[in-house]
Amino acid sequence: MIAVIDYGVGNLFSVEKALMQFATDVLITGDKELIAKADKLVLPGVGDFGECMSNLEATGLIPTIRECIAKGTPLLGICIGEQILFEGSEESPEAKGLGIFKGMVRRIQAPGLKIPHMGWNSVTFSQPNHPLFAHLGEHPYFYFVHSYHCVPEDASIITATTEYGEKLTAAVAKDNVMATQFHPEKSGDVGLQVLKNFIEM
Repeated sequence: MIAVIDYGVGNLFSVEKALMQFATDVLITGDKELIAKADKLVLPGVGDFGECMSNLEATGLIPTIRECIAKGTPLLGICIGEQILFEGSEESPEAKGLGIFKGMVRRIQAPGLKIPHMGWNSVTFSQPNHPLFAHLGEHPYFYFVHSYHCVPEDASIITATTEYGEKLTAAVAKDNVMATQFHPEKSGDVGLQVLKNFIEM
């Protein structure tokens, strides 16, 4: 079963709909027991870093998510679901992230360009052989909506980048935890391929 973690934020139903093109056992849930039993986890998120962390803390799901990661359950974070995997964000200095990845979420520095960065951008794979990116051509376009991006302490976890005023982290991965700043569920066929790859991992 693939559990889409429900903590009151995120494009839950669009993520569920996209995943269900390739799997029938997809469940939106905030139930600790079901999440603990899941074969794979998806952590979506939209909006404000601090609000997302506050909502997640209120659910009491954080220990369960940590336990799942520790036992090797594959997890895919999407958008703010990627950002909250880091230690903190300039957007909400008072809020602590999950700290699964060391590093911070920084505001995009793009003089003369509109913030938030919203729309389609090409992506360059730092790790083109990562299974999440199987069957994708070079420099595919994905859909982004964000004002902040992840800056890992360890650059080797960056699996994809994009350019918008500066080089931005588009995806990260380490062991069984991977995440994208772009929205695969809103990125047409290439985004669906990313989700299919995750399901088949």
